Amino acid sequence: MKTATLRPPRNRVSPRAVHVWTVRRAMGALIMTAGLAALVWAAWYFEWSWIPAPIAERLWWIPTLYGIYQVAATLVVPRWRYRVHRWEIAADVVYTRVGWLNRHWQLVPVGRIQTVDHTQDWLERLFGVATLVFQTASHEGSSRIEGLDAAQARQLSEELAARAGELRDDAT
Repeated sequence: MKTATLRPPRNRVSPRAVHVWTVRRAMGALIMTAGLAALVWAAWYFEWSWIPAPIAERLWWIPTLYGIYQVAATLVVPRWRYRVHRWEIAADVVYTRVGWLNRHWQLVPVGRIQTVDHTQDWLERLFGVATLVFQTASHEGSSRIEGLDAAQARQLSEELAARAGELRDDAT
């Protein structure tokens, strides 16, 4: 019996995807850190009596430590994500791998693809990257390849849609 080996997909996403992921993470970190700082300020300003005095004196540590953690994570996570985020489109399957602690490998038969979407939010458009989303009728629902070069994503979406249509027509 012949067995298949699961190998890493061949293609990396666009290096510009790192910038998109970094900016997204930085914006989320700023919002969360500001929210924590506002809570600490409210606790100090309104002198919340339900917080024990030894803790109330050190509450400022919470947004400070969280902010330091988020700066480090913003510098490391997008670059690490770029190293492990891979994709490949073969003649009959779309193959993706994402995740750095928990890996998610997905093989989607091209013949099962129902729709192919090429999307760009404002930040992706700013950096010239796009996301390719393909829907299937499986319980997983859809699969995506984030961080593709915008022109490449447009070309792949057209090719995948045409190929999926051909394979579906052959199956009936």
